[in-house]
Amino acid sequence: MIEKYWLELAAEVLTDTALTTRFSNGHAACAALPDIRRATGFAAWKHTGQYRKGEGNIPYIHHPVEVAAILSEAGAIEDNDLLQAALLHDTIEDTDTKREEIESHFGARICSIVVEVTDDKSRPKQERKAAQIAHGPHLSKEAQSLKLADKISNVFDVAFSTPMDWPPERQLAYFDWASEVVAGLRGCNTALEALFDKQVARSRKAVAR
Repeated sequence: MIEKYWLELAAEVLTDTALTTRFSNGHAACAALPDIRRATGFAAWKHTGQYRKGEGNIPYIHHPVEVAAILSEAGAIEDNDLLQAALLHDTIEDTDTKREEIESHFGARICSIVVEVTDDKSRPKQERKAAQIAHGPHLSKEAQSLKLADKISNVFDVAFSTPMDWPPERQLAYFDWASEVVAGLRGCNTALEALFDKQVARSRKAVAR
């Protein structure tokens, strides 16, 4: 019964996000795969009631769906485990999901990738941000690609769907920090790196106007 519910949620989410995605080819490729739809539904269930910080009250699930689409389209990634991990990447960090739950439903490899990109919320924010910079070069290539796609999505949203309490100074500081994180990820996927560079430049220009 629970998996049937996940698939029902996935159908709703993928229909909604198909109308707004910037990565329609990647979105369509992911939506066509049963394993990806299952992970979408699980993530949508776990992120129920959560919203992105920007304008428009956008359901949080739109973010991991976009990250998977970025990996598929811009990164030319066909690794189903990595695409599922993209959909699940914030579940341990931002919901009540346990590591054991991810492993039970999705397997050890997917769980391992999710754990690699999960911040330890018990640590102060500045420590977590510093840890992302320090640990980036030591992540697996899969986790590096996922983190890079995550930063591409976030850098766009900070500029074009800005959190209401973020002044330009905070937006620009985020771009600086994201660029430091990405510096330690280079070499994992040149296409994603190029897209990040393009996006962060565009976002900086938008905020500086």
